[in-house]
Amino acid sequence: MCGIAGIINFNCAEEKRNLLGRMIGMMRHRGPDAAGIFINGPAGLGHARLSIIDLKTGGQPIYNEDRTVWVVFNGEIFNYPDLRKELLDLGHRFYTNSDTEVLVHLYEEHGSEMFSKLNGQFAIALWDTKKECLLLARDRVGIRPLFYYHEQGRLVFGSEIKTVFADETISRKLEAQTIADIFTCWTPLGSSTPFQDIFQIRPGHYAFFSKDGLIEQCYWQLSYSCQEEENRPIEEWTEELSELVKDAARIRLRADVPVGAYLSGGVDSTYISSLVRNNFNNLLSTFSVSFADERFDESSFQEIAVNALQTKHHVINCHDEDIGDIFPKVVWHTETPIIRTAPAPLYLLSGLVRKNGFKVVLTGEGADEIFAGYNIFKEDKVRRFWSRNPDSTFRFRLLEKLYPYIFTKENEKAAKFLTGFFKRGLQNVDLPVYSHILRWHNTSQVKTFFNPDFIANTGDLEQFVSRFSSTLPNDFMSWKPLSRAQYIENTVFMSNYLLSSQGDRMAMANSIEGRYPFLDYRVIEFACRVPVKFRMNGLEEKYILKKAAAGLVPEKLIKRAKQPYRAPISSCFFGKKSPAYVSTMLSDHSIQQNGYFDDKKVTGLIKKSKNQNGKLLSERENMALVGIISTQLLDHLFVKNFPQKTICPPEDILVFTE
Repeated sequence: MCGIAGIINFNCAEEKRNLLGRMIGMMRHRGPDAAGIFINGPAGLGHARLSIIDLKTGGQPIYNEDRTVWVVFNGEIFNYPDLRKELLDLGHRFYTNSDTEVLVHLYEEHGSEMFSKLNGQFAIALWDTKKECLLLARDRVGIRPLFYYHEQGRLVFGSEIKTVFADETISRKLEAQTIADIFTCWTPLGSSTPFQDIFQIRPGHYAFFSKDGLIEQCYWQLSYSCQEEENRPIEEWTEELSELVKDAARIRLRADVPVGAYLSGGVDSTYISSLVRNNFNNLLSTFSVSFADERFDESSFQEIAVNALQTKHHVINCHDEDIGDIFPKVVWHTETPIIRTAPAPLYLLSGLVRKNGFKVVLTGEGADEIFAGYNIFKEDKVRRFWSRNPDSTFRFRLLEKLYPYIFTKENEKAAKFLTGFFKRGLQNVDLPVYSHILRWHNTSQVKTFFNPDFIANTGDLEQFVSRFSSTLPNDFMSWKPLSRAQYIENTVFMSNYLLSSQGDRMAMANSIEGRYPFLDYRVIEFACRVPVKFRMNGLEEKYILKKAAAGLVPEKLIKRAKQPYRAPISSCFFGKKSPAYVSTMLSDHSIQQNGYFDDKKVTGLIKKSKNQNGKLLSERENMALVGIISTQLLDHLFVKNFPQKTICPPEDILVFTE
């Protein structure tokens, strides 16, 4: 895993070496082991390396036989041994043993058709010196990030936005529409980012940049258009899944450094760890985060997994104060407002991994999305069933199966509220985003804390839905309702939040590479073919995955009630200890000066939190608090106090010029 950067300027000659050095310096956490630069005419490429494969000769940039094609690469190509053999048989010559080198030769053979041959997680920048053309690309689901700034004839790109901002000529200003979107669906949409004029290459896309301009193309898209094989028995589906995930885990163990695994105590991570422990590495090291607050803690389930697998286990215990203390670092690395503190414990967890001498971990991320593991999928099913008879006195009671801790005699008021919440828009079943509209409506209420002038032209929820729906595949409404819900969750939540703010950013902050067997494209495409009844059987989530895990994962973990990963929020900022930055970021002066939020409403929220000993009871208020703090921090860190002058280029940069 690494960081990449670059400058392409067709307008005029510009000094690139110093700027590329600063760009690499901005993201040295992504690649602390080595650094390299390539400069050729209008092009300059930079690379910060985290050495995992071919430790001795795999430094970048890497070139082809006649040095006409150069590449910098962030990620891993897991099927590179097979690709290398094919290319050798075609007469290509290699000078390294790295996975990166296959890219320049694949480009020579296949051009932009090369990406369909890759099984990996990647962000790629490839410069063709003959054509004077840059090729940028990102993996199918967006595991690795790639951002850019484009003006006429000039393009600046990097693995992180801060890398692009190393160029002092690029202005830094928050983009109101995207901020409003984040306060609706948690993430930016499409190619947008929280900053004006900064964009991202979308997952499953590549882009050419030449004198003719920037052209982006899609090479892969998640699709549920395939005909489901309804008559195929569950046993055959389960066997195929088991073999696919086993192979996905096997190839993700390819590394010249030790590989560990995250172990949360759920089915997904335990299944991956079991496959590795039983088939490939009987000395597996695993890593978990526990919480001092028992409402969020899963350590008892983690212990069950560890006792069953007999791994060498490491745990970091997370307190509310820990989250509050590190939150500015979290925002520095996420580069976006967030409305949950959930990334913070994962920052601490990756630090634990690094402290124990590891650079790579396998994780269970993606299983909930591709095998329907979230309550939002169950809610959609219950509401559709209820909508057929909205006056029924028993259909809505299926909600009790999802939230039994709310539907009790002690919580009659909360149960009544939840029932009313889920009845909202109950019969609008033809709405393309029916599965998500309630969540988006609830989250969008947080926008009432904004200064009206800041979000004046960003539109309401109806306009957001219209804008998002226009991006859906043409045959979207012909899919089964569950498939529609999964598509939205995968393309919005998973790609731009789970794999970004909670994934790449929190791991790479401590120079750790996460690898995701469930997000092998073969597993994803398999999951899209699995009949709905085997993804979710009745209201049992991940039905086929649990079948595959039986016998490998302890039964207690398979049968445990689903507990979504969460972390404390308001108590981290107004608990026993309030970090000094909180009062600064939330002061009337700071709120008024920045102009993003209504200072009177923010003051009221702070007062309410303090009156309740730092614990806001409403989910909406918690989202508002962390969203406001993170936005204020984003402005402080990137807009007002960005550290161009204090970030020095690495001293060990290897420079190539042609």
